[in-house]
Amino acid sequence: MKQSTLNSEFTLKGKGLHTGNEVILTCKPAPVNFGYQFKRIDVKYKPHIPALADYVIQSERNTILEKDSVCVQTPEHLLSALYGSGIDNCLIELNAEEVPILDGSAKFFVKAIEKVGKKTQNADRKYFTVNKPYHYKNNDDAEISLLPDKDFKVDVHIAFDTPFLQNQFASLYSLNDYKNEISSCRTFVFFKDLEPLFEKDLIKGGEFENALVFLDKTVPKEEYDRVARLFNQKWEMIKEPGLINNTTLQFNNEPARHKLLDVMGDIALCGVFFKGRIVANKPSHALNTAFAKTIRREIKDMNKKPPPIDVNAKPVMDINQIKNILPHRTPFLLVDKILELTDQHIVGIKNVTFNEPFFAGHFPDEPVMPGVLIAEAIAQCGGILTLKGVQDPKKYSTYFVKIDNLKFRRKVIPGDTLIFKIEFSAKPRRNMIQMRAKAFVGDSLVTDGEFMAQVIKNK
Repeated sequence: MKQSTLNSEFTLKGKGLHTGNEVILTCKPAPVNFGYQFKRIDVKYKPHIPALADYVIQSERNTILEKDSVCVQTPEHLLSALYGSGIDNCLIELNAEEVPILDGSAKFFVKAIEKVGKKTQNADRKYFTVNKPYHYKNNDDAEISLLPDKDFKVDVHIAFDTPFLQNQFASLYSLNDYKNEISSCRTFVFFKDLEPLFEKDLIKGGEFENALVFLDKTVPKEEYDRVARLFNQKWEMIKEPGLINNTTLQFNNEPARHKLLDVMGDIALCGVFFKGRIVANKPSHALNTAFAKTIRREIKDMNKKPPPIDVNAKPVMDINQIKNILPHRTPFLLVDKILELTDQHIVGIKNVTFNEPFFAGHFPDEPVMPGVLIAEAIAQCGGILTLKGVQDPKKYSTYFVKIDNLKFRRKVIPGDTLIFKIEFSAKPRRNMIQMRAKAFVGDSLVTDGEFMAQVIKNK
């Protein structure tokens, strides 16, 4: 599956649920590996806030992201719509701190995405394949789990101490069903919570048009009218517990389906798509985002691990085939074989022996491979990856023009086997290539950094 972004930008206007402020939101196409990022255009230096769990600061009644003291509130419905629509990369501009609530669902975001359409990009989608169970439980009986599965699935259970929301279940077993089964399901609140939330300076933009309001037990008319006046509303008194709104549920389990919508929006903060099954019992934004932070840490740890390799497998390229691509020769040909080679990444190996000529003079009493030669070996692998897409590669050479954030994390010594993984970090532009590289020894990350190279035809 390839990454995708929007064909063109779209703009939506509305009120923030908690701030009550009017806001203009514009979603724009973004390059590969960009993910979801917010841009506060009302702030002087127009900062970007990545939609990642790393930046979650609060999740009581909504999710809040913050970076460098600039925040974005209530992004969950928009993120759910992007994820449910299969969008990988999107720049989201806001002229205020809160995403508009619209009708309390993700419906209008999905419609806008459908209207502009999707564009397939030249990069593989980032997946987290679940190979073992993950569980997270808070202080009560609320719990969320991520289980192995070949596809993405979500199961949600909610339960409240009220007859009409005592137990509800909702499931989604294909993103193809998201639009019709989940996206239109609206947020909900209980009448008894309205005043406490209002006193916390929340839901100032709350209206019947953007939330379902349930009366879970009959209250005196005086209290009913007093709470209505807090929101400048006049509500017709209902005779028995139920929906205050003059509306009907789209599904018998619409509240559970909305909770599923929220789970997807918060899990999108992991920054990847999943091949696994989410099971959530009594989910909340606090539970969802705490779990997303746990999975983010796991993803980061996995990125520090070497790609799985089979030492007995036939290489994609042996040393003689490598010599046909690269102009380097002894003692400067630093790649022994290539194990994987796709349009987007390469995995190569360098066996480090005591007979390497540089050990004679580089810390001879305690041999250490020079860091610049590790970088050169990475560059040679990157050159093979770059030239894969060039017709008649013998006529071209790859010259590295820039290295950023290169880190050497431990020594490489005789007897080590270096495993290199290099992947494109951006779509190639003309003859300029950007790559992200890692080098491992065993399970340890020894070197990583970002490289920029230029492909030039040989004279």
